[in-house]
Amino acid sequence: MPRPLLALIVGLLGFLLYVGAVVAMADWVLHLHWLVQLAYFTVAGIAWVWPARALMFWAARADG
Repeated sequence: MPRPLLALIVGLLGFLLYVGAVVAMADWVLHLHWLVQLAYFTVAGIAWVWPARALMFWAARADG
């Protein structure tokens, strides 16, 4: 399987799992102080970038 196609599949599945986990954990955060909510949603909204970046670099890397 070509590396970009594999990265696409892994990226989409990983992102869906990540969103599901963030939404499930958000139920615990919604009753807390608004500053805690702000911190949670800020981190959750940005945290997916680093794994996605690594996956994109891996997919674009030339073999050999």
